[in-house]
Amino acid sequence: LTATESNVTETKVHRAVSVFQFYVQPWLAELVGSTLFIFTGCMSVIENPLDTGSLQPALAHGLALGIVIALFGEISGGHFNPAVSVSVCLIGGLNVILLLPYITAQLCGGLIGASLAKVISPPNNYFNTSGGAFNTVKDSDQVGPAVVAEMVMTLFLTMSVCMGAVNGKTRTLLAPFCIGLTITADVLAGGLISGACMNPARAFGPAAVAHYWTYHWIYWVGPMAGAVLTGTLIRYIFSVFIYMKSSCKY
Repeated sequence: LTATESNVTETKVHRAVSVFQFYVQPWLAELVGSTLFIFTGCMSVIENPLDTGSLQPALAHGLALGIVIALFGEISGGHFNPAVSVSVCLIGGLNVILLLPYITAQLCGGLIGASLAKVISPPNNYFNTSGGAFNTVKDSDQVGPAVVAEMVMTLFLTMSVCMGAVNGKTRTLLAPFCIGLTITADVLAGGLISGACMNPARAFGPAAVAHYWTYHWIYWVGPMAGAVLTGTLIRYIFSVFIYMKSSCKY
């Protein structure tokens, strides 16, 4: 090969590696992480003894999320949740070009995780729990409180992610631990009101596999509203305060 041909080949290789690292690798990380997280979440509901209430799902979801964030956070940011991706994108922590691929990976991970849960679960347990889908809301009187609960709990979660893992002034190495604990606290606090979803992918996967769509829209509207509120607060209020504080000499 001539020097020119060698340079062209090297440029193509670097370009292919860059595309893989920027697009494919994060997409795979979100897919695998979402699969593991949602599989664990579904199983914690399907196999939940009656006497533990929300404790088992709270611990399982919190621990699983903290672990997958620690494992894949350096590759994709460790979102595993469309609401988290939206909030991170709004504050500038995720390129808008990657938003749709991230959400697609998370939804696909939800389908795979819920399908795996169905395969290994005893049929009676699976159908009695709607396959881990969110079935807490039974009638229209519960809709309002459930939407508000999902919005506030998702605000708490996405605030933990954005301030603990993304914002340059406030992020901490304890972010996976803090985010996992936020999930646990939210499930313990709001599990009986809405099911404490906070994650459209976590709702979508088992709903699609178990064909349970009753009030499914709540688990998109509430979390996305919380994500937008988080992005607005951080971008237009907290960021100004942090800048003013860092600029002050005394």
